[in-house]
Amino acid sequence: MQEPAITPELIEAHGLKPDEYERILQILDRAPTFTELGIFSAMWNEHCSYKSSKTWLRTLPTDGPQVICGPGENAGVVDIGDGQAVVFKMESHNHPSYIEPYQGAATGVGGILRDVFTMGARPVAAMNSLSFGAPEHPRTRQLVHGVVEGVGGYGNCFGVPTVGGEVRFHSAYNGNCLVNAFAAGLVETDSIFYSAASGVGMPVVYLGARTGRDGVGGATMASAEFDESIEDKRPTVQVGDPFTEKRLMEATLELMATGAVISIQDMGAAGLTCSAVEMGDKGGLGVRLDLDAVPQRERGMTAYEMMLSESQERMLMVLRPEKEAEARAVFDKWDLDFAIVGETLAEDRFLVMHGNAVKADLPLATLSGSAPEYDRPWEAPAPAPDLGEVVNVDPIDGLRALIGSPNYSSRQWVYEQYDTQVMADSVRTPGLGAGVIRVHDTEKLLAFTADVTPRYVNANPYEGGKQAVAEAYRNLTAVGATPLASTDNLNFGNPEKPEIMGQFVMAIKGIGAAVAALDMPIVSGNVSLYNETDGEAILPTPTIGAVGLIDTADDMIAGTVREGHVALVVGETTGHLGQSALLAEVFNRADGDAPAVDLEAEARHGDFIRDNRAWIVACTDLSDGGLALAAFELAEAAGVGLRLDAADTAQLFGEDQGRYLVACSFDKAEALMVAAGQAGVALETVGRFAGDTVRIGTSEAPLAELSALYRGAFADRLG
Repeated sequence: MQEPAITPELIEAHGLKPDEYERILQILDRAPTFTELGIFSAMWNEHCSYKSSKTWLRTLPTDGPQVICGPGENAGVVDIGDGQAVVFKMESHNHPSYIEPYQGAATGVGGILRDVFTMGARPVAAMNSLSFGAPEHPRTRQLVHGVVEGVGGYGNCFGVPTVGGEVRFHSAYNGNCLVNAFAAGLVETDSIFYSAASGVGMPVVYLGARTGRDGVGGATMASAEFDESIEDKRPTVQVGDPFTEKRLMEATLELMATGAVISIQDMGAAGLTCSAVEMGDKGGLGVRLDLDAVPQRERGMTAYEMMLSESQERMLMVLRPEKEAEARAVFDKWDLDFAIVGETLAEDRFLVMHGNAVKADLPLATLSGSAPEYDRPWEAPAPAPDLGEVVNVDPIDGLRALIGSPNYSSRQWVYEQYDTQVMADSVRTPGLGAGVIRVHDTEKLLAFTADVTPRYVNANPYEGGKQAVAEAYRNLTAVGATPLASTDNLNFGNPEKPEIMGQFVMAIKGIGAAVAALDMPIVSGNVSLYNETDGEAILPTPTIGAVGLIDTADDMIAGTVREGHVALVVGETTGHLGQSALLAEVFNRADGDAPAVDLEAEARHGDFIRDNRAWIVACTDLSDGGLALAAFELAEAAGVGLRLDAADTAQLFGEDQGRYLVACSFDKAEALMVAAGQAGVALETVGRFAGDTVRIGTSEAPLAELSALYRGAFADRLG
């Protein structure tokens, strides 16, 4: 088959700018072949090369005594003691999920699970952070159903519990939903596997499912804005098979135990191209691939298609040659393909053969290391508009508006479609705060959370970036966990627009300040740019996934409130209503600044909660909806009524940061007051849990009525 001529139109279709193509010509001193053009396009697109974000990502704190492996590998690795480590990462699958919701979300889950078990870790927990358009938008319901079914369909069949996550709605996501998938696994610290190839003449082995044409060009598609041609991109969405992935995981972990693996890499974005190049580059070696040996499920595939296919459930490995028979036997047992498709080379060369012809012959290190890196111009965002007058609302009416909205009603319609108990180690499942699992055969527990408040980031990217980290810190603290580390999933619009790049830069600065102050280094992550449709960008959404450690079950804060418990707020309340949930849901307004985050106070308040956890029965952080929503959620979960003393709208619904709501018995409340005074922490009694009604100030409603609204609103609108 004759390859197409390289034309300006073809170059543009591959997402390469004219000056980037000129760089390719300089590197090669000749025109690239069609396959080589595809390879450069895959390696140099935004999704794989991080060319617009690398400059700023390097400023993030990534080190700490707990960090075994930071950014740069398939996932981050953090020490949890006793020779064990937690491996975790969060990644986006936004564009594919908008084009084909079920498969886009499903393969996002599959990809992040492979990132974890490629490191030698068995996945033990999953989360997701989902952002959709306005509930009344004609596509929103279809997207919600497809994405939720895709997440559940893949994760449930694979057999990993979904223990947490978040769902939001805003018109800014009408044309570009966000699907951010998180996975974590456990590994012995002496059994971690990395992707750097080593040794010359070592066999390069293809593992897993066969290669098809699904997903060809997917990484390039993920690095472009949407327009009216969106339906044409449907073939670039991959198709997943969770049962094959389950077998691939078991086979891979069994293979690792044989000592056959020198290095191993997931075939994710850009498939065979990216996995081979990354393994070679990290090891300072070249790679030769013979595509005739690649297992294929479709006839007549070209070199271009095989190199750029993003077919799922595939891995690439460098093998110890003396272990070939043993390794092959493992994959034969699991009924998966095992094929030697090349070898490592001493010279800096990426050589791709097909049908005894050279289809690509490129300098490997240059291909990987010379991707364009842009220090794009950026503008500091304009200050948020001043907060206008906010009239007082009846407290119960304000609460009804929140709990009856898709944004703040119960998510049970979503998480009940996920298997939250598989593996039998889940201690706390979705519904209220961080998820918690047992570390099997130990006393330890791990806590997980994913957080961001996009309207804060939109109003003030620096404070919004800080707040995303701080809220993750608080959610972990609220279950008694010590935060260990973070992963970031940075979702933004077109970085070529200085105002969008300004959002990105200032959010990174805020995230960096917060993870440093709260000792939560970023150990892995993902950047998703060009989240725009017809020039309309999403809200800046830098999702923070975080992991915390609880030494023993006795250290967990896991109780529910009971009749007569006292409600206390840790931290100062000034009544900040700018960019608040109340403002959005009741008044349809988005004015005022984001709340300021005092990182020193965050750390002090977190230490206070952990130091005094023995006296605390239940705890939650105060975030969206302030005191009124947090107190209602604690009461509703326990089926106990609520009495709050305050009646002022700002005091009840303000979103001042660094605060927790705790519940305890009266005598423990007195002890907490003394401890707070000694620690220099503000602590005030705000009410109690009692009866079967919710009374806020002088306004009152039956708990059963409010509970029915809270638990039914999501399904009524979107189910």
